[in-house]
Amino acid sequence: MARRTGFYLDKRNARFMGVCAGIADYTGFDVLWIRVGVVLATIFGFPFPLIAYLVIGWIADPKPASLYVSEEADPEDRQFWQKTRAAPGRSIREVRSTFRDIDRRLREIEVQYTSSNHRLAREIDELRHS
Repeated sequence: MARRTGFYLDKRNARFMGVCAGIADYTGFDVLWIRVGVVLATIFGFPFPLIAYLVIGWIADPKPASLYVSEEADPEDRQFWQKTRAAPGRSIREVRSTFRDIDRRLREIEVQYTSSNHRLAREIDELRHS
């Protein structure tokens, strides 16, 4: 099974080996800016960035087809996994916070619905019968 949080070469969006597209997918940055950065780093730091690029392209695994399918189906899912890769602890806190907020809102609804507020009960009954 493919790990969603791992780094993969993105062969579908590749120009040369898929390294820049893979970095863009992993970090969530636009692939254009990653490519510009790699070109500038290669110009100013020749030959080390070029060697690193080739080594990454040779060592990294290509992105599994199953991960392409899930990203095309739900862009929100893709964004979630990019956040998780960047800061796993923060993602967990965000999920917990979201669930606490949902739970709080459900409790407020339950209190309103089960309260002994006769005016509210009458209004609900009127809405049901109309």
